[in-house]
Amino acid sequence: MVMNVAFIISELQSIGTPEKAAHLQRFFKTGAGQYGEGDVFIGVVVPHTRSIAKANLQTPLTEIRKLLMSKYHEARLCGLIILTERFKKASEAERKEIYNFYLKNTSRVNNWDLVDLTCPTIVGEYLIDKNRNILYELAESDNLWEQRISIISTLAFIHRNDFSDTLELSKKLLNHQHDLIHKAVGWMLRETGKRNRNVLTVFLETYTIKMPRTTLRYAIEHYPEPERQYFLKKK
Repeated sequence: MVMNVAFIISELQSIGTPEKAAHLQRFFKTGAGQYGEGDVFIGVVVPHTRSIAKANLQTPLTEIRKLLMSKYHEARLCGLIILTERFKKASEAERKEIYNFYLKNTSRVNNWDLVDLTCPTIVGEYLIDKNRNILYELAESDNLWEQRISIISTLAFIHRNDFSDTLELSKKLLNHQHDLIHKAVGWMLRETGKRNRNVLTVFLETYTIKMPRTTLRYAIEHYPEPERQYFLKKK
């Protein structure tokens, strides 16, 4: 049975709690002037949202679009998880459709968890064997979340020991002003180092002095303490 957006939202509301909603409103910085300003939470934890998504994988894109347009964070997350789960088992044609749909709706992928849980699969995996210029276009966007999508999507490449786009996009984003991009770049550099420590070390020797301290701390998290101190003192 294919359910519509009203059913899915009612399912989410049936298990949400005001206490959890209040906590999530604070955690995701929804206050005036904060990065999640205006976002509204029902109060559902991610595993429960994921369960509802998996029970509604046949939801048509027209209804998923309505989920993405919802004021409720969990409704948007549910729609995006449906897309991600469908992508994993889809044909090439279906993957292209999901990928294009995702890129057309990036304005609704508008918090860091929505980005991080979806773009490595939908964008990164799709681009494994394709031209990746779109990532550089997203990196130059005025939209914070599109910029985060650009770098986090490269996690799919890192898992295949392909680091070039991660390093190039990191260079482009090193001077970004937002802490969420500092953390995203540092995270992807750290993942690169977990696969190939030498690649990361060479990058750090050149760019440590230019990168925000948060980025550096994330990047060197798994280095032995003497090496961590070496790079921290280069700042």
